[in-house]
Amino acid sequence: MSGIAGIFNLDADKRINTRRLEEMTEMIRHRGPDDGGYLCVSENNARHFAAKDSPAELSAFLPQLEHGLRAQLGLGFRRLATLDLSVGGHQPMSCQERGLHIVCDGEIYNYIELREELSSQGYQFHSNSDTEVILAAYDAWGQDCVKRFYGVWAFALWDEARKLLFCSRDRFGVKPFYYCEHGGQLYFASEIKQLLASGVDKELNWQMIWRSMKVNSFQVYGSETFWRQIHALPGGTNLIAKDGQVRLERYHRLDAGNFESSRLSLDEAVQRYRELFERAVRWQLRSDAEVGACLSGGLDSSAIVCTAARNGAKPLKTFSSWFAEPAGLDERHWIREVSEACGAVSHFVSPSAEEAAGWFDEVIWFNDLPAGAGFAAQYAVMKLAGKSGVKVLLDGQGSDELTGGYRHSQYRHLADLVGRKGFWPEAAAIISKVGWKAKPAVMAKILLARVLPESSLYKLEARYLRFEPFADELIQREKLRSDPLEEIEDIPGGKLSNFLYNMVYTSSLPTLLHWADRMSMASSVASRVPFLDHELVEFAFSLPSEYKIWEGQGKRVHRLAMRGIVPQAIYERKDKSIFGSPFHRVWLRGALKPWVEDIIYSYRFRERKIWNLPRIEARWSRYLKGDDQQAEMIFNICALEQWFRCWT
Repeated sequence: MSGIAGIFNLDADKRINTRRLEEMTEMIRHRGPDDGGYLCVSENNARHFAAKDSPAELSAFLPQLEHGLRAQLGLGFRRLATLDLSVGGHQPMSCQERGLHIVCDGEIYNYIELREELSSQGYQFHSNSDTEVILAAYDAWGQDCVKRFYGVWAFALWDEARKLLFCSRDRFGVKPFYYCEHGGQLYFASEIKQLLASGVDKELNWQMIWRSMKVNSFQVYGSETFWRQIHALPGGTNLIAKDGQVRLERYHRLDAGNFESSRLSLDEAVQRYRELFERAVRWQLRSDAEVGACLSGGLDSSAIVCTAARNGAKPLKTFSSWFAEPAGLDERHWIREVSEACGAVSHFVSPSAEEAAGWFDEVIWFNDLPAGAGFAAQYAVMKLAGKSGVKVLLDGQGSDELTGGYRHSQYRHLADLVGRKGFWPEAAAIISKVGWKAKPAVMAKILLARVLPESSLYKLEARYLRFEPFADELIQREKLRSDPLEEIEDIPGGKLSNFLYNMVYTSSLPTLLHWADRMSMASSVASRVPFLDHELVEFAFSLPSEYKIWEGQGKRVHRLAMRGIVPQAIYERKDKSIFGSPFHRVWLRGALKPWVEDIIYSYRFRERKIWNLPRIEARWSRYLKGDDQQAEMIFNICALEQWFRCWT
């Protein structure tokens, strides 16, 4: 796990600016504090350069980057050493005899198996690095090599013979890759801030900004970013630059034709799920640096920690946040159940409201986007892990999207069951969990899920769930309410499969993965996500809905697969709340009330002339009187205003 930067001439008459390449690379030193390097490719040669802080072992024979070089391609790299900690893992990495050069952020978890296969074909390896395996795999199988990788990656590979730049991002976009074109050149990088330093037009994408305010998890949305000219390479997609042209080619997407197609019995499905999950954890424990885990006390993180312990990771360090209030955010009792069962060593942190406010600006800088309300817990956990010397953390992102962990999954499942055997028992189980005041709303959501396609449900949410914080002039000028939400797909199949599919690709997971990457890498910690092993994802989507939701509870197959692995108390637990922090319900009307009012009553806030001031002030007044309905939007307004102050 590391960070990359690159500049490639699409116009043959230009040359790259090596000073800019160096600036883009040094900007992400937090992603790779262990080493750095550069590669400049001209018509006839490729030259390597050390970074200013490269180990003496490298600096002894690699020169410092020269400015003013005439080169068509420049690659920059910052290294967080987790595999092959020696200089053998230094990047940019080259296979000189084949004319291949690469920078790669990420890890190929099946690199040992691939190396054995490639060795049998005559390939020789000079390091224990998975990056060297990528070079050999590309030489052996061409661009299809990525289909053989189990892992997460964002890489740029230069093929001298074909004069081709081949870039790729892992299937579900765990590792970041951004790009832009201007001035006859292609710029690419791990973080958006690097491209903002490239000289690209910084015009804002107001449609994207508006959308992210209306639905929290739309901060990451397809290839769009908050800047019109900067794009994200979608997960499962390659970027190829050749002969002055740039094209994108998708190499992976979940096939809706396979959804709910499995004919395995429940017992067989549970066994297969357990096998795939255990292999994913086992492979992701591969590291020459210490591996730890995030642990919240819920089923998902507990499953990872207990499975890791079963595969020899002892004593595993775990990292957890807790808060005294509100109820539900202190999970130390559950965490200790797991730690005692598998011999893990627990580390706890409980950030205060004042600490969270103090971190706000730096979090926005690391994140490139407005902070999410859960950042205080996530950022504190990663800082603690970094200070403890742990470079790799296993994280539980993705489980809810695979096996129906979110409450709205149950509404879609009931919509699928309308008119079928089993509807009324399942409906009774789900509705019994909510208070009588909420029952009509739940029934309405089930009805809407039954009669409307998934895209229409999100349009309703974007239009009506939250109040409109922006001024009418901005809305009319930018035509903000005309957003068609094109990234939400209506695929063939059931309502639950539609919901989960869109959660994976658009409405949940991409934003969660963005936050996880930025918050972990801010502390030079690599986050790994076993639930997003692509075979496990594909298998979960192949299972019938009743293997995911049963008797009013999600994650059925996952829970059954973890029987006997996690402590019985965790297996039986049904009160787990979502990972979060006290921002909404406690801090904003308590310790952080002056912080909010310093923002929304400030001269800068008013002079921005984009906010609907009377409406915001009225909602703030209602919140102070105990109305939490729009608390999340109030936080989002403060976060976006702070983002404007940082990035515009």
